[in-house]
Formats: sequence, structure tokens, C-alpha cells
Amino acid sequence: MGLLKVGVSAAQSVLADQWREYFYCPSMAADVLVKKGEKRQEKKNLNNKGSDNIITNGSVIAVNEGQCMIIVDQGAIAEVCTEAGEFVYDTSTEPTIFYGGFGEGLKRSFEQFKVRFTFGGGMGKDQRVYFFNTKEIMGNKYGTASPVPFRVVDRNIGLDIDISIRCHGEYSYRITNPILFYKNICGNVESVYTRDKIDSQLRSELLTALQPAFARISDMGVRYSALPGHTAELSNALNEVLSDKWGGKYGIAISAVGVSSVKASEEDEKMIKELQRNATLRNPNMAAAHLVDAQAQAMKSAAANTSTGPMMAFAGMNMAGNAGGMNAQNLFAMGQQGQYGQPAGGQQQGQQAGGQPGNTGGWTCSCGATGNTGKFCSECGKPRPEEDGFWICSCGAKNKGKFCSECGKPKPAGVPQYKCDKCGWEPKDPTKPPKFCPECGDPFDGGDIKR
Repeated sequence: MGLLKVGVSAAQSVLADQWREYFYCPSMAADVLVKKGEKRQEKKNLNNKGSDNIITNGSVIAVNEGQCMIIVDQGAIAEVCTEAGEFVYDTSTEPTIFYGGFGEGLKRSFEQFKVRFTFGGGMGKDQRVYFFNTKEIMGNKYGTASPVPFRVVDRNIGLDIDISIRCHGEYSYRITNPILFYKNICGNVESVYTRDKIDSQLRSELLTALQPAFARISDMGVRYSALPGHTAELSNALNEVLSDKWGGKYGIAISAVGVSSVKASEEDEKMIKELQRNATLRNPNMAAAHLVDAQAQAMKSAAANTSTGPMMAFAGMNMAGNAGGMNAQNLFAMGQQGQYGQPAGGQQQGQQAGGQPGNTGGWTCSCGATGNTGKFCSECGKPRPEEDGFWICSCGAKNKGKFCSECGKPKPAGVPQYKCDKCGWEPKDPTKPPKFCPECGDPFDGGDIKR
């Protein structure tokens, strides 16, 4: 009697699962990452006795935009569909006489009856449809509870230091590999899998990855205060750091990173501003302007000092200026030499226009040879071209600015005239002497200038 009841139950379950099913995902909220597919059940539909977690061969599955569908058969992924539209599951292990031919379907259904009979009239399998949300999951907040190291690099002033910053904002991510996400994160979901179950872990790993990501951003020369304008670079840097963990294991990737605020400590900001200010004063003109401003402020303070008297205050200011060993006039002179002679900042001037040699460095010959430093070309032997616009100081130094680069004397008001100090020979044009006296061979220098 028991075997008869088992046979009847097995036959009834096989017949109930003969109908083709329609699976769909009616809605998927923004915080839902994975949702189990549902069978459409209507009042007019008499197929209400089918088994749960069974997908009959030929069943239709509707996939919406922004979704990915997978079919799990006996715990293993059997099918994957990433394109929106209708998907027909025609490789199911659950046969039906209504799809694939009546004779073949009847034969396979009878085999299924024998299998279910051995399970006491019930099923011996589990088949499920899952829908994955492949849209961007936005609104994930992050914030550094403790300061994060950031390397500040300013090649203009040679600055390279480490500071600590605090950063706050939001980021978005999306599921790029549903198979990895199913295998390593959500697994067999009963109903839905929401993002709040992994938000804490993702936020913790993101904050850990901020430090190496900031290091890559700073290598690009981006300052920490400019991070809100370089969110694309920050997103790429985070993806590079997290690619092995998030992309290779979780199946997700960062889509965008928003930076709401970046703040360094007051001590670090003060230090950076002081270093940048000091770097600008390496320019003699900037240093001279700063000194003039300081002297003007000191004069105002001295004039307003009524306790010791303005004269005593001015005397103290003059003593301080003399003790400093530098005044604004000397600094401006150094800046002028930086424009015409040795450039400010320690760099050498290169080739002058028209093939003429600069004050330092090599000169280019008309034959094309460059880097010549002597009086004759190293390739063709032609003499070095005459230098226009230079004047020779009484100390013998050649200059092009308004002050001598060696002794600091100002440029003479008139054009100097030359006469050999050895034999007294004078050139036809006393303003353009040769390099050597044709009579005695003595070179023309500052000592040959007429007094």
C-alpha cells in the first residue's frame, strides 16, 4: 500500500511540473544586490501545484536592463545571461511533453518518474533563478577616522615631505562579475541580498587602500588640496590597488569616487606655507621686495613709537639693517644680473639668438657644430663670432647688464674707447678693438680702456 502511494505521489509531481514556467524580477530596490527570481502566478493560471525550485525545460526568463541572470542547478551555475530580453532555458534536466517534441518529452518524463519514485515521490534536485543588480550602487559614504599619510611633492621648489590629511566623501561601485560575486559573497540566497551586509567590509578595505592610492596621486604632482578636482585619477588609483581583492575575488569595481573635503592639520599647513614662502625668496627680486615691505612696516612702527622716541627706534632699525649684511639695492642688482648674466635660481643661460654665444655654456658655429667653448670651432676651425651688446668693466669682466657681475660697478654712461696699454697703438674705431694688439700682441682687456 505504501509503494502505491509513493507511485501516485511521484506521478502527480511529474505531471504538475510538466507546465512551462515564466520567471521574472518584478522590482529591484537600489540597496538590493541579488534577488531570487519569481514564478508568475495569476488567478487564471491553473498551474499552481508545481514544485518549488524546479525549472521546467523550455521555461521563459525575462531579464531587465541593468540586470544579470544566472541559473543554479544543484548548487552549480548552469546558465548566465547578461543581455536584456527573453531567455529560454532549453537545457533543463526537468523534461516536459510541451517542449522539445512529445515523444522525447514523454520518454524523459517517465525516466523522471522513476527517479522521483526512489525519493519517496518527491524531488531529488534544486534549481533556482537569480537576478544581479549591475547598475551603479551609489551613496556609499567613507571618511578617515584617523589621519592618512599623504606625500606632498612640489618640484617647483624642491619640496618632498609627508603630511597627514583627513578625507571624506562618497563612492559608487557595481558588480562586474556576477559569477565571482555569487561564489565568494552571496551564495545561495533565499530571497534577497542587500548591500548593507558588505558595506562595512568594503568601507574598511577602501580606507586601507587610500594610503597607497594617495601615494600614486602625489607622484603625479597633484596636491592634496586639489584632490576634489582629480576624482577620476583617484578612482583609477583605488581600482589598481583593489583590483586583486575586489575585481579578482568579489567581482566588483569602483565606478566613481567623490571627495567632499580634504583637510590637513594646522601644523602641516603652516609648515607648507612657510616652505613655499621661503622658496619664493630665493629669487633676489622677490627677496628685495619683501625686504622693502619689511623696512616700510618697521618705519611705520618706529614713527608710531612714542615711548622711546622715533629717533631711537630708527637708530635701532638701521643697526639691525647693517647687521644683516644685505640691503634691497644689492638684492635688486643681483636680480638684474639674473636676467642678463647668470640667471636667478642657479641655472645657466643657453644659446643666444642668431647663433651668438651666451654668457655661459657653449656657442654654435655657422657650420652647425654646437657646444664649442674655446675661441675656435672644434669642427671647422672658424673663430668664435663677436658678441654684440656686451661691455667690459674696468676690472676686466664682460657684462651685459647694468652692473658688473664681478665687482658690482655700474655700466659706464658712454661707450668705452680702447688703446693698447703696452705700446700705445689705437684701432681705427676705438670702440671696437681687436682681441690682440697687432703691434705687440697684448690682449685687449679692461686695462686698455681709455681713462
